Amino acid sequence: MTEKTVTRADLCEAVYQKVGLSRTESAALVELVLKEITDCLERGETVKLSSFGSFAVRKKGQRIGRNPKTGTEAPISPRRVTVFKPSPLLRQRVNSGSNGSGGE
Repeated sequence: MTEKTVTRADLCEAVYQKVGLSRTESAALVELVLKEITDCLERGETVKLSSFGSFAVRKKGQRIGRNPKTGTEAPISPRRVTVFKPSPLLRQRVNSGSNGSGGE
């Protein structure tokens, strides 16, 4: 398994190669999609992408945490966290190997 990290630039290049838009238009499209997802999550909405998965925001209440090094307790303030749940199709493709071909 490779440890490559896909960046925004990589996504823009993929759109450029596969869709045929200019590099500038490809970058703008990727940024627009990411901004729309971000804006929806900021409003507390769930973003569901069919055959990919869902992004949602969960509220976590205040709790007492512990510093593992010193053992002292400290309050952890309430916050919102973003969670991702992959679709069954994505989960199957990831677990079946590269490109969903079924082999490793």
